[in-house]
Amino acid sequence: MKRLLIPIVLLLLSLSTLSAQDQRGVLRFRADSTFRIAQFTDLHIDPTSANTPRTYEILREVIRSEQPDLVLLTGDVITERPAVEGWRSLARFFEEERQPYGVLLGNHDAEVLSKDSIYDLLEGTPYCVSLRGPEGIEGKGNQEIRIESSTGGEIAALLYLLDSGQYYRDQFVSHYDHIHFDQIDWLRKTHAQTLDESGRVSIPSMIFFHIPIPEFEMLKDQGKGHISEGISSSTLNSGLFSTLLDLGGVMGVFCGHDHANDALSIRDGITLGYGRVSGLDAYGDLPRGGRLIILHEGEQRFDSWITTPEGGRGATFYYPSGFDSNEEESAHYLPALSLDSATHGVRYRYYTGTIKQTDQIPTATLVKEGALPYPSIEGADREDHFGYIFESLIRIPERGLYRFYTYSDDGSVLYIDGAKVVDNDGGHSARLREGVVALEAGLHRLRIDYFEDYMGQTLEVGLTGKGLLRQPIPESILFLEPSDR
Repeated sequence: MKRLLIPIVLLLLSLSTLSAQDQRGVLRFRADSTFRIAQFTDLHIDPTSANTPRTYEILREVIRSEQPDLVLLTGDVITERPAVEGWRSLARFFEEERQPYGVLLGNHDAEVLSKDSIYDLLEGTPYCVSLRGPEGIEGKGNQEIRIESSTGGEIAALLYLLDSGQYYRDQFVSHYDHIHFDQIDWLRKTHAQTLDESGRVSIPSMIFFHIPIPEFEMLKDQGKGHISEGISSSTLNSGLFSTLLDLGGVMGVFCGHDHANDALSIRDGITLGYGRVSGLDAYGDLPRGGRLIILHEGEQRFDSWITTPEGGRGATFYYPSGFDSNEEESAHYLPALSLDSATHGVRYRYYTGTIKQTDQIPTATLVKEGALPYPSIEGADREDHFGYIFESLIRIPERGLYRFYTYSDDGSVLYIDGAKVVDNDGGHSARLREGVVALEAGLHRLRIDYFEDYMGQTLEVGLTGKGLLRQPIPESILFLEPSDR
């Protein structure tokens, strides 16, 4: 895989300017283990417009206030003639700012200048990391960008830029194009080769393109931020999202295209999000600005916010929890207990009998009790008609919002400090239910009530939080009450 090199002229710049680059000009994490990406989208620059100088000033103000290590322009950049002068002016702007940047194209860019001509103008110019990408597959600018560790050498994160095209060949089928199968195949093979080269099974990764994929429809109901127009995706689904799930390590997918939208949310462990419209000649009423994405070295984690010159920073979105700083600040937090415990485990009571709701468990026959490493129903001596009550202390690593879940057949209910957080009660086949609670760092009482009525039995209990991927509750944070030792 070709390594991305910023031209040698960058090496003459001061180390303070090249905070995210090593002496070879390779993008890398900072000494504080962060890498800062600024996403600008839908600049819609018209070189003849009176608005163009102010659009550049908006970019300049965001760059200077947020100091990104890399700027990514996610499409519809230069959309009016004279386009050659427009692209040259753009390159001069980033050279003046001494700002590394990458470009991927939207549906309007190639209406005024061919994609090959655009990359002829960009490739190899100072501070531009963009490549026209591999020949023989759909589009231009399909590219893998590697970010090395702060100490150099190791691949610490991956960015993939994809060309989402322009318009579908048959307008009776779909207006907008989709990311094609050969691009998806290239993505799979490139990612696999990079993993093989690194000797790792997963690398934190982000995906960027212009036109949203159909899965972005979920933002209408679940998105944090603005959804003020429809989701203008292709009506064809080429399966990119399922590929991203298969790849593993993909934290987020970011696009532009819909100027009145800037929302984001998590679906199946992957963030789907819009940038913020950046150009004054683009339609829409949102204040112009950009989206910041802060990667954390060695972690499957990022923070993100919208920033504008006129309004400053918006709420910070945290991955993998999916919560934001406004939710954290307004939440009522349960205080930690004034207890100390060093013995790991969970106390359990096992019952048999016909149970239809978790509140009936204590009325059944108590068969045995004791301690386990974690909540498990594997010790049941029958397939049906039994129940468990699990109690433990759970150590919360940092103050914040936590999402707990139970996946059970049949019913289960989870309590934290006596408050019902997850209600998955009643007779049913295996299903997932979640609940959110705000917790201070430290020990809290955890209780899980579970029963199996008839046919099929399963129980998994887990959580996610800021910096904590969704997972079954680890044994390492479960402790016995001091009185249970």
